[in-house]
Amino acid sequence: MPRVVVVSPPFLSHARPLSVLAGALRESGAEVHFACAPAFEPLAREAGLRFVPLSVTRNANTGVAESTRQDAEEAARLRAFLDATREGAVAALLAQARHRHADLLADPEGVLEALRAVDLEVRPDWYVVDQLSYPVTLALHCLGLRYATFCPGHPSYVLSGPDAFFGLPSAWPDALRPEPGGLTELRAAVERNDADFTALFTAFARRFAPSRPAPGRAFALTSPHAVVHGYPALPWLPVPSAGPLRLFAGHMAAAPERLDAEWDRRLGRLRAHGGRLVLVAFGTFLSARDDVLRTVVRGLLEGAWDVSVVVAAGDRADALADLAGERAVVARSVPQRALLDHADAMVHHGGGNSFTECLRAGVPALVLPFSSDQFAVARDAERAGAGVVLDPNTLTASDVPAALAGATEGPGRRLAALAARVRERGPRWAADRLSTAMESPARGGPVDSAGPSPR
Repeated sequence: MPRVVVVSPPFLSHARPLSVLAGALRESGAEVHFACAPAFEPLAREAGLRFVPLSVTRNANTGVAESTRQDAEEAARLRAFLDATREGAVAALLAQARHRHADLLADPEGVLEALRAVDLEVRPDWYVVDQLSYPVTLALHCLGLRYATFCPGHPSYVLSGPDAFFGLPSAWPDALRPEPGGLTELRAAVERNDADFTALFTAFARRFAPSRPAPGRAFALTSPHAVVHGYPALPWLPVPSAGPLRLFAGHMAAAPERLDAEWDRRLGRLRAHGGRLVLVAFGTFLSARDDVLRTVVRGLLEGAWDVSVVVAAGDRADALADLAGERAVVARSVPQRALLDHADAMVHHGGGNSFTECLRAGVPALVLPFSSDQFAVARDAERAGAGVVLDPNTLTASDVPAALAGATEGPGRRLAALAARVRERGPRWAADRLSTAMESPARGGPVDSAGPSPR
């Protein structure tokens, strides 16, 4: 029985799919340890995993970013990021570029020592690490430990070549294409980060692992063996034909949840007053953009008489409480995957989890991207016929009904066919193939090119 340690950063949107993959590895016959910050131990218990307390970054998000306990510096950077999202796509991405060092490489020496201690205690055969946990990947590289990579969002997070840069979207949706000047400024910022991080990685490896090969480009450092994507293998994705085995699982969601009695009652009341159900959720960070949540809900309630709404409002639930009524439920958090089985459409921010969960459920979407890889995900939704994309910062309430109509009336059979292919795969499919790849002595492998490919 192989022994595996799955290392997760302390962010719910990353830890949950990683815990699902870890659970699937356990079901496929491995002894699996889930290593994450102590607040995430319940995820290990849910998946039947052994838990290893391990903190790999100072910031965290246990479900709603604003209310997660963080130090003053981390909280200030979160506020600065949210303010930047109000200025537009380039401003948000530039803010993230400025914060990159503190976000991603705060204490590489501490992470190296923590991983060394875990390895001595658990003695795993191999590891799984989040692609965005760069200090963990660097530590595993320096220690010469065998690992696979899990890519938590858009596949372009694993750089496809020398002209690809972390923090520069690989594609833009039609509604959010930046002006040339802004794009030039962003490219310069991400290229500086690429050079700076690569220099830091090179110096770190020279100091702590002088006998190991140089890590190369920092943001391109990934497993030489296998990469798991909780994403469909769309034919236009920027994926190289050589390198590690790429496993496109389609989604990384656990088995469908069942709604409890209270949510059943809520949905019954909503359906009685508005036949079509729309779920509105912007993930664990961007629920703070309650101005956009309010615009969306007002547009749905005022412009689509047959629609009822469920809103995941995070810490802004009280601020949006006046929207609740016969056709609207406003909650701090919602059982998103369970609700999608009852929803006719979703409005989301272009997060990888929301995108793939909608695909799995066959639910069309209105996508309002703010930052990170959300622009590339939104473009994929657009090209796949799985959603309509608008700019959240220029959105008006009157835009929403027409966008919803475009999202729900356009996809038809194309979305249904893609959803069926996405459901054919999933975490157990990925776990079985990952186990085979990691237990083989061969290094690397072909791209998994037989994934779901809407034409």
